Amino acid sequence: MAHITALPNQDRVRVLAADNTSMSTQLLVEALGREAQFQMIESPSSVPALLALVKREKPQVAVLSAKPGETGVGGYDLVREIRAESPSTRVVMLLDASERASVIEAFRAGARGVFCRTEPFRLLGKCIQCVHQGQVWASSGELHYVLEALAKPTLANFQINGKSLLSVRELDVVRCVAEGLTNREIAQRLKLTEHTVKNYLFRIFDKLGVSSRVEVVLYALGNSTPSNSAAPNTRRESQSAGAPLKPGSEKTGMSKAGTPLPVMIRKSAT
Repeated sequence: MAHITALPNQDRVRVLAADNTSMSTQLLVEALGREAQFQMIESPSSVPALLALVKREKPQVAVLSAKPGETGVGGYDLVREIRAESPSTRVVMLLDASERASVIEAFRAGARGVFCRTEPFRLLGKCIQCVHQGQVWASSGELHYVLEALAKPTLANFQINGKSLLSVRELDVVRCVAEGLTNREIAQRLKLTEHTVKNYLFRIFDKLGVSSRVEVVLYALGNSTPSNSAAPNTRRESQSAGAPLKPGSEKTGMSKAGTPLPVMIRKSAT
């Protein structure tokens, strides 16, 4: 059941907390509630009740686990639903590890900050304050992930004579391939099975007249055009579809700063 901490000071920031279990949510609420500037709202475990609470209370900041164990909905999807119910609510995503894919997906979903559980807990309060003030909270390493994602070239539109060569789902698979994701990673991101991903790749190869993931990426980046030749044989397709593309230009080894860096990031539709 939702519980709203009674606080007399109306100037405090209204913060909704939803961790991966009811117990951890309660502990998070109690810990953050010790800070005088926060008015804590404890989230219920079900998604309908959580969204109803968000709609009614309009929290200024929501702190959500990236892996909510009791809601039945993925953390990133939950961010989108909260943003739809209360556009003014700014979301901080709690991550178990500061991984590239998790950080990028959190910001794509609409989060305004990411906070890794390995960071000192005392910084979470500062994170919430910065996000409430309109800033974006990320460490220098996490910001680097976002900037890399933004710097990637725009993919081709895959159209001939005004008609799209690929379906919407096939385009999603192509974007994942261009990011260097494996079939398993594509399946996880798009909520598909690996077998379904491989079938999508076979159809993409056939429609574009290519025979490997590398050729798909070259075409997607505008460096190639589809051929009119027959589709490659099944054995070659199977080998190409299953092998992950290793991105050669990805930068590695950039050290993460010890203190998160609040920055202002301008929103973009691209």
